[in-house]
Formats: sequence, structure tokens, C-alpha cells
Amino acid sequence: MQKKQLTLSLFLCLLSSVAYCQKTYQLANQYLSRTLSDKGFLHTTEIVNKQTNTTLVPVECDEFVLRLSKGTDKVGTDFILRSKDFKVTDTKRYKLTGAKPGEGIRFSLFNAKHGLKVVVCYELLKDKPYLHKQLSITNNTAITLERIDVDALTLEDAYQPYTKTAITAQAPGNWSPGLGQPIYTITSGTFWGVEFPAANNSVTNQQMRLGYLWGRELKPGTTYHSYKSIMGAADDAAYIDDAFFDYINDIRIRPLRLQVQYNSWFDFGSQVTKELFQESVQYIHNKLVEERQVPPLNVYAIDDGWQDVTLPDLDKPNGVWSINRKFSPNFSDTHEQLKAIGSSLGLWLSPGCFFGSRPQVNVLRENGYEALSLSMSMAGPKYMDKLENRIIELTKQGVTYFKYDGLFGHLNTRDFELEGRNTPYMPQLNTQGFSCNDIRLNDKKYDELKMYYLVAGTERLMQLMINQHKVNPNVYTAITNGAYLSPWWLQYTDVVWLINCGDAAGGADRSSELVYRDGVYHEVFATENTKFPIHSIFNHEPKKTTTGESADEFRDYLFMDLSRGAAFVELYLKTKVLSNSDWDVLAEGLKWVRTVFPTFERVKMFGGNPLNQEVYGYSGWKGKQGYISLHNPSSRPQKIALPLNRQIGVHSSVKDYTLSSPLLGDTEGLKESWSYNDVLTLELKPKEIRILMFNK
Repeated sequence: MQKKQLTLSLFLCLLSSVAYCQKTYQLANQYLSRTLSDKGFLHTTEIVNKQTNTTLVPVECDEFVLRLSKGTDKVGTDFILRSKDFKVTDTKRYKLTGAKPGEGIRFSLFNAKHGLKVVVCYELLKDKPYLHKQLSITNNTAITLERIDVDALTLEDAYQPYTKTAITAQAPGNWSPGLGQPIYTITSGTFWGVEFPAANNSVTNQQMRLGYLWGRELKPGTTYHSYKSIMGAADDAAYIDDAFFDYINDIRIRPLRLQVQYNSWFDFGSQVTKELFQESVQYIHNKLVEERQVPPLNVYAIDDGWQDVTLPDLDKPNGVWSINRKFSPNFSDTHEQLKAIGSSLGLWLSPGCFFGSRPQVNVLRENGYEALSLSMSMAGPKYMDKLENRIIELTKQGVTYFKYDGLFGHLNTRDFELEGRNTPYMPQLNTQGFSCNDIRLNDKKYDELKMYYLVAGTERLMQLMINQHKVNPNVYTAITNGAYLSPWWLQYTDVVWLINCGDAAGGADRSSELVYRDGVYHEVFATENTKFPIHSIFNHEPKKTTTGESADEFRDYLFMDLSRGAAFVELYLKTKVLSNSDWDVLAEGLKWVRTVFPTFERVKMFGGNPLNQEVYGYSGWKGKQGYISLHNPSSRPQKIALPLNRQIGVHSSVKDYTLSSPLLGDTEGLKESWSYNDVLTLELKPKEIRILMFNK
């Protein structure tokens, strides 16, 4: 008996020894697994998407890549370190507890030659289909971290959906830095990226590099913690966007919510005053809320025109963005009025001091603040600290919405820091004598220098918005002109500008106005393949600045505009111009958007290119309701056959849904009951718009 126990004990010991020698570690839940090995060096050996039952085995695996140097201005001193250049010194599993239980593995690595310690942590929550990875770097001597790739693997089906790079200084309507876009795998259905808006994720010859430029010096003995990379899994590779946007909804700073508000710009432009604004506020409230029972607007926003550009209180702690004499101190009268009607105050503000705030730039420059050619530096510590203090003060005073308009530039021009003031410096590029928006900077040879500035400015803006959220977790912010479309911005703000388009949609009629804006949607999301949730787009509509059009024409435009699924509905009105009929239609639209808002979470654009006069539309589905909008922008009739399937967001559980419409006659010729995989076939008249509702 003892001999048998000894043999069994020896066998178990040997088995344990074999397992240890293999040195493999796995994180797994019901959705995915990632297997790692420290045999030779730390590397990933296998990834499994359990939902699609597919396995990924890296062709090669650098695991991570560090580009280091003696300084971005020290040419020829840079060198590369990969995981294989480090020895694994310790491994530890640990539990994630609290509200988000899960498991993690921590690997401690050391490079003796450079005295560099790297700790690599992988974490997988128990009930989420995505896994995080983070690097922490500690060095013995001063060294510059130029770039860090948190994840670096070669996978056969790796795919880069977005490939455009246009980091332009002077290029009207052509501003597409390509930062903060995810990587997909085509057949296995996984998505990858870094949780940082200014990350530069790419695929070259199937090698994924998920990282970002940083360009800062690491001080001896200090630890730098990277932004986390993400690896997620979809239930179907054909619908990986759905899984990716579910993940983005999971990590956003504030839950997706409907924000309906008025903006003063089309009413008064920069000539807005306290009296004019308050008069419009009361008039809108009476017309919509009192007379037509629309729920109170969330916010009434004062656009460009409230700021004192002479900066009379600059020496005071919060002396930037002071209020001019057109408004009462601290907007006290306006706050009081808005509180009485169940709303709150919003403000336009340009962090870069563009548009009507440009006169501030020279005043700030003369007082030692970090000015560029046209604007203020988003990375300038003196200016950004002052700006943040003022924003925090305004937030504490009750401003609940901020339109951050003009960050790194605007529609036509962008400014970049070239002198290395709190940004990496690259004199070897010979930019002496360049303006900060010099057209010569359009050359791609300057892209790295420009990206360094975008990274530094993005980090500072992120910190500002995090601190603002701490003051008021229900604040609502939009980053507009000069921003770029990365879904990871939603970790810090609520909506982002629809890139490369103007404030007003031009056109001879409402159909043409829709085509202008929807044409940009198609360019951004279909042609360029930008990965960003449509529901979090800021698009400068709906607009109503004249009267006289028929109620049907305005109604068609309004409902088509709202059907884009933007959770941010900002009204641009010429308030006193509108007729009673106009107010009736506007009230109908605002009530409808509240009804269908839950479906915006998965809104999709479908069909052809509006600019080519092809039929297109939007579709949103969730729970027991869904909708489809269609627009024929052409001057001739066009047919469409649209399957009700997952391609447009319809869930397979949809059965016997009843058809209706908020627009008279839109259900004509269509059956009453609809189910998954039914085909919607109809002919649209020239310029016709249809809005179709499906309810259980």
C-alpha cells in the first residue's frame, strides 16, 4: 500500500514537473482564452475565440516592442527591445475582486544590458468578452521612450479596417489622422487596440502593432504605466463591429443618454446677449414645453460670444475665459431662469482659442502662455492648467454642457507644436522658420513630430475631462472642430464631431441638405471604414432658420435627420422666424426621438452613396422596437429590396412585428406584420423619404 502511494506521489510530482517545464499559462472564460509561455521569452502561443470556435496561433510573436533612445533630438541613438530581449524573473497569478471579478497573470521581466524592468499584466474579467494587457516600465538610468507597442503579434487573418492618414496643417476638409482605430481579424472574429485615443494601431504583413508614440524621458527609478491594450472576441466574424461597439459602450465615461438642447449660434451668432438669449429660452420653452408638452430640454447653450477676449482678469487664479459685460457675473441670472424651467446652462468654449476667441491668443502670448501661430498649445502646461481651473470653476457653478470647439485646429487649418515646449523635440527635421500651421507640414516626413504633439495634447485634454467628470459625473461634453474620430475618446467625452464637414448643410432644398451631411457619413463610415459608433456623433443638425416650407417637407427632413441615430440632438434655430406649424413639426420630432432612442445603441447606415444619388438610410433595433429610414435623393424613382436581417441590425428573434410610421402614407403598399429575414421591397419616388416603425 505504501509502495503504491509512493508511486502515485512520484507520478504526480513528475506530472507537475512536466507542466512546470512547459511553462504555459492561460487566462480563459466562456468567451475567449489566451495562452502564454515564458519558455525562452514571454510570448503568446494561442488565442481561442470560443464563440466562433476558432483558434489563432501567432506566426510570430514579439509580444511587445519598445523603441528607446537618448532623446528624440539625438539622431542615431534609438534602439529596439522586444520581449525576447528580456528574461522572465517572476510570474504570479492573482484574482480580480470587487464589482468586476476576474483573473490576472503578472510577468516580471528584466533586461540586464539596459537595466530595464518590465512588468506585463494580463487581465480577464469573468463575464466580459475582452482581455486587457498593460506594461509597466522601470529603468535604472535616464532613457527616452519614443514608442511603445503594448501588443505585437503576427496573425494570418489580421486586418486594418482604417488605413487613411492625413495629419494635415493646411488642407480644407482633409483632416484624418487615423489615430485610435481598432484592428480586426477577418475569420476568427477578434478585435484589438489600445485604450488611448491617439494610439497608432497598424497591420503590416499580418504583423499587428498596437501602440503609440510617446517621446518622453523616463526618470531613473520611476515607473511608467502604459495605456492598456484590448483583445476582444465577437460571436460572428461578419458582425465584429457589433461586438466592438458593445465593448466601447461598456468602457465609456458616462452611459449613452439622449441629450436634447438648443444652441444660440444660428439665432444670434456672436452678437448673443443675456437678454436675447433669455428671450429665446423662454420662447422655446413656451412653444415646445408649455404649449406642446415636449419634455424640458436638457440644456440651453450659449455659443461663441460670451467670452471677454481682452482677458481683464488674467492675473487672477482662473483668469482665462472670463465673462464679458453682456452677461451677468457667473451667469447668475441665466442659471436662475434655466433652473426654473427644469433645464441648465451649456457653453461653447474653444480650448485652442479658435474662432471668436482668437484675439485672446496674442494677449496670452504676451503674458508668457504657450501660444502657437493661430492658437494655444493643447500641451502647454501653463495655459492648460489655467484653462482646466476655469472649466472646473464653471462646472461647479452649474454649467452642465461644454462644447469644446477648436482643439488642434478647425475644418481648414491645424496648428502643431514645433519647438518642443512640453512635447518631444525634433530639430533634425529643420522646421526652423516654419509657422505652426505651415503648408509644408503636410509632408508625411513630419508625421511623427505632429503625432507627438497630438499625443501630448490628447493626454492633457483627457486629464482635464477626467477631473471635470469628478466634479459633475453627469456633465455632458462634445469635442468638435479639430478633434479626430477615435472611439476611445468616449472614455472621456460624450460625443465627437463628424469630421471634415461644415456647420451648415448646403443645398437648394432639404433633400440636398440631407445629401451633404449623409454624404459625409457615407465617406467616413463606408468608404474610409472608420470605426466609431454613429450614436455618439455631433453633426450640427437639425437646423431650422427659415419658414415657409410645407409641414410635410420640414417633417420629412427632420425625421430623416433624427433617424441618423445621434443621441445628441442640438437644435439650431432662428427662434422668432418659426411658424406655429414649424413648432408643431419640431415637437413631433422631439417626441419621436425619445420613443426610438433605445434603438440608437445599434444604429447602422445602409444602402448606396448619397452623393451618387443612390437610395440609402439608417436602421436601429433593440428589444421590442426597431425603425428603418429611407431616402431617395435622385430625381427619378428607385427601387430597393432590403432584407430584415442582422446586416441592418435586426435580431433573429424579431417575429410578427407590426408596421407603422410617424409620417402619413409611409406604410402604403406594405404588409402589416414583419419578421426576421423578410425582405422589404418598395419603390421610392424622386426625393422621397420614408420612416418605418416596427413594434412588438
